[in-house]
Amino acid sequence: MDELFDLPPTEAGPAEPEGRARPRLQRPQRNQITLRPSDLESLLPADHRARLVWAFVEGLDLGTLYERIRAIEGHPGRPPIDPAILTALWLYATLEDVGSARALDRLCEEHDAYRWLGGGVGVNYHTLAAFRVEHGDVLDRLFTESVAALLADGLVTLATVAQDGMRVRAAAGAASYRRRSTLERFLAEAEAHVARLKAELDDDPAATSRRIAAARERAATERASRVRQALEHLPELEAAKRRAGKPTGEARTSTTDPEARVMKMADGGYRPAYNVQFAADTKSQLIVGVDIVAAGTDQGQLGPMVRQLRRRYGRDPDALLADAGFLTTAEIDRLAPATTLYLPIRPPADATRDPHQPLPDDSPAVAAWRIRMGTPEAHELYRERAATAECVNAIARNRGLQRFGVRGPDKARAIALWFALAHNLMRTLVLRTAPAAS
Repeated sequence: MDELFDLPPTEAGPAEPEGRARPRLQRPQRNQITLRPSDLESLLPADHRARLVWAFVEGLDLGTLYERIRAIEGHPGRPPIDPAILTALWLYATLEDVGSARALDRLCEEHDAYRWLGGGVGVNYHTLAAFRVEHGDVLDRLFTESVAALLADGLVTLATVAQDGMRVRAAAGAASYRRRSTLERFLAEAEAHVARLKAELDDDPAATSRRIAAARERAATERASRVRQALEHLPELEAAKRRAGKPTGEARTSTTDPEARVMKMADGGYRPAYNVQFAADTKSQLIVGVDIVAAGTDQGQLGPMVRQLRRRYGRDPDALLADAGFLTTAEIDRLAPATTLYLPIRPPADATRDPHQPLPDDSPAVAAWRIRMGTPEAHELYRERAATAECVNAIARNRGLQRFGVRGPDKARAIALWFALAHNLMRTLVLRTAPAAS
């Protein structure tokens, strides 16, 4: 024996076809331990979108969020997550069509871009979900300041603004809408249930059972609060039914989201929704105004948007473009002469009448609007409406603004502001780099 140790017997392999040797393959070895030394900084290329988002966030004034932190140096308390990290995560998630806090939590563990933005700081879905909707006032201020900076640099002019509404599904089911009699019965049952749970909580000495009972009491109390809110909003709907000549008993509100209204959607169906109003500067394609309306019609929304722009930037838009759904002669009178409105004229019942000729009872502002919309200059300018407003809405849809996962107009408005900030972030990069490239 020439070998130092006996070799194991050779097992006969499968018979090979005559004239062809057995192929040699690299097969997976998934139980092999490997070491991959790397740092977070090397995970992303220099021009990655996540780095652009972080640079944008570093330029924002987040001082209000830092002032709200109660854990300070020299005092006890667990340090919270830097608000800049949470802001960057949600902006990047919005750009990437991620609207779930749980999905974002998973991506922070699995995806390199989110891991880089997190910088090794652990996050959880509860913190992410709360941060997204709890600071609507800060988001509103950041939105205004980011647009005002571009306005000061001349990249945004507010010379021509296009406005359009977009119906977004609310976090309420069609079956959650109840009439007054049902709501009053639900409220009585919910209050009785809360009273029973409180009595059980006082009588039960076990700590675990107390925690379970406390959770059940909180759920029951929230349920009673939503039913009470639904009853509070019911008179408004009953008055609308009365004005329309319909029985007030047909008025219904949702026990899930009392302020959501059933609206006609883009597909022709009727579902609970909120009406998201975006106003965009036609020159820069930047969103300059955001509003949430609990009404299925766009009529009467031009005036509030103009007042919002005046409050944010200290001036009215020179021209405002909107579709025929916004048309009310009362608003044409109110907004003239500071803002020139460009809205299409509905075809008259008399086909022989020229729609661009003023009517005898028209006010001077309405008469000027009719004449203006018949000019070639107005036709040319009005083409910018679809290229701006429709484009902004389509981008928001593609980024996931299909349905609100939160309840109430305040939280819905916070979500809309996140989409506006994300949209403006990308437009700002284009506007800032275009002069340098030229």
